[in-house]
Amino acid sequence: MPLRKKHSLSIILLAAALLAAGCGESSNRTNNATAPDAANQPSANVTEPAPANGNTAANANEGTSGDTPVNQPANNGTNNTPEANAPAAEEPSPEPAPEPEPQPVTKLYKMNKVYSFVPIDKAATSNKVVLLTFDDGPKEDEMLSSMLDTLDKHKAKAIFFVNGYRVKEHPELLKKIADRGQTIGNHSWDHINLKKESQASVQKQVGDVQKIVKDVVGTEPVFFRPPFGLGSDYVKKLVREHGMLYMTWSNGSLDWDSSTKNKPDKVIANVLDQLHPGVNILMHELPWTAEALDELLTKLESKGYGFIDPATIDLGLDEKPQKTAK
Repeated sequence: MPLRKKHSLSIILLAAALLAAGCGESSNRTNNATAPDAANQPSANVTEPAPANGNTAANANEGTSGDTPVNQPANNGTNNTPEANAPAAEEPSPEPAPEPEPQPVTKLYKMNKVYSFVPIDKAATSNKVVLLTFDDGPKEDEMLSSMLDTLDKHKAKAIFFVNGYRVKEHPELLKKIADRGQTIGNHSWDHINLKKESQASVQKQVGDVQKIVKDVVGTEPVFFRPPFGLGSDYVKKLVREHGMLYMTWSNGSLDWDSSTKNKPDKVIANVLDQLHPGVNILMHELPWTAEALDELLTKLESKGYGFIDPATIDLGLDEKPQKTAK
């Protein structure tokens, strides 16, 4: 072959090779522009914020469908929004119900001139009753508790006439009397003969007891008994001004007398010997009286007697004062 032809053929082959190479590179550039590397594309899954409650991916995948992205927290019926996770608002506390107003107690008895009690309405109320009273306390817890237990056993009420100096020593015993539903009366501060005292002294003896009783139990006494049963017209007037009914007694148990000391049977006999409807029985906070009390109340009940609730006594403060025995 002539040299010129060989040279022309070589040029043609070289041109064909260059043309083929240029087409392949163009194809690669086109493919790269239309199909970027998946590694460079940000994943939609990794941009999902982690659940606020810190659930793990394993927990999130439980119960998910096949269409749920791997890192998408599963919806298990729980709303994980901040509003849903916030503590529930507390319900306002209901207003306490107001305490019922105490109903007035019907007055059934009034005191006569000899300090006994008679029915206000004789047709509707029995006269076969007695008033139980205990003076000179409060003294000692065990003895007082025994007497209160006996009164509760017989569903009986009584008046405990207290001395101020004893209340000062044992305010807790005064509170016990009130808490057990019994009535507190004023028996002066020092248990002295008020008939011999000046008006100023009488005022203090009576008024100081009113104050200390109110300080301890919240209410003032409405019954007054003078020590030794002795009081002047001034004492009676002052007592009335304090809103109290002045009384002595109409049946003395003589439990304070040496002839009765340590003799419960004698206390019982003395009361029964003087028994009649409406009597105002004087007793004291004494060990032998406490021992006698259950049998005494049982005997009174067996004779058909009941016990006056002091709350049912009409104080008669709106009436003209009557002349009493002493």
